[in-house]
Amino acid sequence: MDKIDIFDTTLRDGEQSPGAAMNVEQKYEIALQLEKLGVNVIEAGFPVSSPQQFEGCKLISERIRGVTVAALCRSVKKDIDLAAESIKAAAQPRIHTFLSTSPIHMDYKLKKKPDEVYEMAVEAVKYARNLCAEVEFSPEDATRTEMDFLCRIVEAVIEAGATVVNIPDTVGYTVPEEFHAMISEIRQRVPNIDKAKLSVHCHNDLGLGVANTIAAIQAGARQAEVTINGIGERAGNASLEELVMALNVRKDALPYATSIDTTHLYNTSRLLSRIIGFPIARNKAIVGENAFAHEAGIHQDGVLKYRQTYEIMTPQTVGRTDSKIVLGRHSGLHGYSKRLEDLGITLSENELKHTYERFLQIADRKKEVFDEDVFAIVSDELGRHLSTLTLEYFNIISGNTAIPTATVRITDGETTYEEASTGDGPVDAIFRAIEKAVGIETILEEYNVQAVTPGKQAVGEVSVIIRIEDRRFSGTGSSTDVLEASARAYVSALAQYTRLREAQSE
Repeated sequence: MDKIDIFDTTLRDGEQSPGAAMNVEQKYEIALQLEKLGVNVIEAGFPVSSPQQFEGCKLISERIRGVTVAALCRSVKKDIDLAAESIKAAAQPRIHTFLSTSPIHMDYKLKKKPDEVYEMAVEAVKYARNLCAEVEFSPEDATRTEMDFLCRIVEAVIEAGATVVNIPDTVGYTVPEEFHAMISEIRQRVPNIDKAKLSVHCHNDLGLGVANTIAAIQAGARQAEVTINGIGERAGNASLEELVMALNVRKDALPYATSIDTTHLYNTSRLLSRIIGFPIARNKAIVGENAFAHEAGIHQDGVLKYRQTYEIMTPQTVGRTDSKIVLGRHSGLHGYSKRLEDLGITLSENELKHTYERFLQIADRKKEVFDEDVFAIVSDELGRHLSTLTLEYFNIISGNTAIPTATVRITDGETTYEEASTGDGPVDAIFRAIEKAVGIETILEEYNVQAVTPGKQAVGEVSVIIRIEDRRFSGTGSSTDVLEASARAYVSALAQYTRLREAQSE
């Protein structure tokens, strides 16, 4: 199989997403994960844009040894000098220089004639090649560049010493068939194209970033420039995880290999999401919460009988645990029965029938039926009385000169628990106190806060997901006091666990 190099620009183009800026330490943390993931090139930043960008490139170059480290620069000597300086310690440094070549960019942005742009590009590549053995050149806005001029400038920069030529769809304008034809024409018309690696960089303005990248690979491109979670300018870039898994799953149609260890895709995605504070859409391909979730009864029945009926890859392939059967109004009896089995609840045929009827009634009123609801259904139908944890009282002492301390009182039927604890902040202190009170150790996986009503007295809703004994439990709480809402959400999640424990024992 032909090898496709994965050029990750999460730390450069991806960081240009509004609100996605990272400090030096955060960029280094992502770079470590990218190295573990197995990318071939990390574009560490745009050194001339800020001192922090320069320091980020410098730190990554010094400490990441198994990957090529690239720095972006415009086609001017000042930029090129800073880029070279920032990555000089890299085991495999690369200078990536770019210059606009489309008529609209040359006229309105550069205010230069094509011949002037041609000379600037050639001089920039020659200058960069004297400072670094690997030089990549990008004709910015290539997909809106006149083909004659594009081929002319690609040939010239290769002659000047460019080892990689990248064809960027800077504004996400092209479509797959068109881009395939463009890459094919470049390969046919540029006589020295075999002396450089051909790369592509596709934006996602029309939602075609990955499709265009695949089309270009089929036409002969051998480097793909992508980002984790598809982040980047405007609508973002081609998504690394989507491209890699497309190549991985469809080897029959796409006989190409990458160096990516796909079992690290999910963790890498989650790490980036946590660092920049961008939530991953539930329906995001490969790494979204729903990517391996099934609610429709027909789908659940098929997956439970033979996974490949509705799954073209396993969750373990991308570093996830297992598929998720989501109980809802579309679920069938098979899916419901399987959830009871997973929860350790055994019912007779008649009991199963009655509880399933109750389940359908609740599913009509809720988007998703959780394990907590299933326990309640079974409890009501069979006369069981499972425990319910309730937050009776909490108190917080906190401030910029005080150690956050929380006191809580929780009841479970006639039993009352009281405990106090300190924490890194008031929410952490509350959660620690609740854990001590009920004597259950948990791992907090998700914590989300949102306002559900407008104004200063808005009701805040907190949702949490905790992990206990390799099982996840969710809880929600609402209040005009976000600390109270947080406490109620945590107790709600713990109540799910205690109900499960009692149901299994009974």
